[in-house]
Amino acid sequence: MRNRTHRPLEKGRNHQAGFTLIELLVVISIVTLLAAILLPVLSQAKGKAEEVVCLNNLKQLQICAKLYSQDNDFFLPPNRNVYYINTLGPSAGFDPNLTWCAGLAPFDTTTENIERGLLFSYNKSTDIYRCPSDKSRVRTEEGKIMNIRRTRSYNMSQSVNGLPYSPDSAVLPSFAKETEIDKPSPSKLLFFVDVHEDSILDSHFGIPPRGPMFASEQPLWWDLPAGRHSQGGNFSFADGHVERWRWAGPKIFNELGQVVRQDGELEDFLRVQRGVKAETGF
Repeated sequence: MRNRTHRPLEKGRNHQAGFTLIELLVVISIVTLLAAILLPVLSQAKGKAEEVVCLNNLKQLQICAKLYSQDNDFFLPPNRNVYYINTLGPSAGFDPNLTWCAGLAPFDTTTENIERGLLFSYNKSTDIYRCPSDKSRVRTEEGKIMNIRRTRSYNMSQSVNGLPYSPDSAVLPSFAKETEIDKPSPSKLLFFVDVHEDSILDSHFGIPPRGPMFASEQPLWWDLPAGRHSQGGNFSFADGHVERWRWAGPKIFNELGQVVRQDGELEDFLRVQRGVKAETGF
């Protein structure tokens, strides 16, 4: 039986050694530099992906509205600004002839209002009602923020079967039927709007045109569109296409009915207004 012996290490043989301090600092510097370069790119890529998902959500909702119209003699989904209506309220008095989606986005803790809405039967995904870049949370009536993500980010334009005015109204155009849409044309009429998280309440997006009922020395935002997508907002249109609009100025919410700033934001306001009413009057 052989006896196994360990041979002594040969002198002068090169053995593996750890990093020197200088080498380690160089590696750390390179990693830090790469992170500084790549993280903004990755963040930008994530933002772009969320923008695409948001546009697809609006496209899916637009398809639902089209199917609803086809099933209802070309009538558009009802869209009254009845923000006090809630299908889950104690009176259970929800009238489906009043709005396409009841409830208040800042306070809805579940998707039940969406599921009782008029478009849900055409696409049973509740995810298409929320922009992935909308990180806002539900709050209580007292203003306490809850750890529940909101369920809806989108509203329907007031021109889409909104307030009960005729299509040729000089105040607020409201098209009851798809076949009535003419000014703006279907390719220019805003339909679904990605709304600023601090502005959204009910499911109706309103903007006041200049006219005898809403005479004002200054233009006002009733509802403020979102600017979540690299200072841009997403929209769907009555002809079925979707667009991202790059804003001239940032969208900063101060209060409901806030005065439009006289800078790039006025340009944005007029652009949105033209998508609701062709002739602004401003």
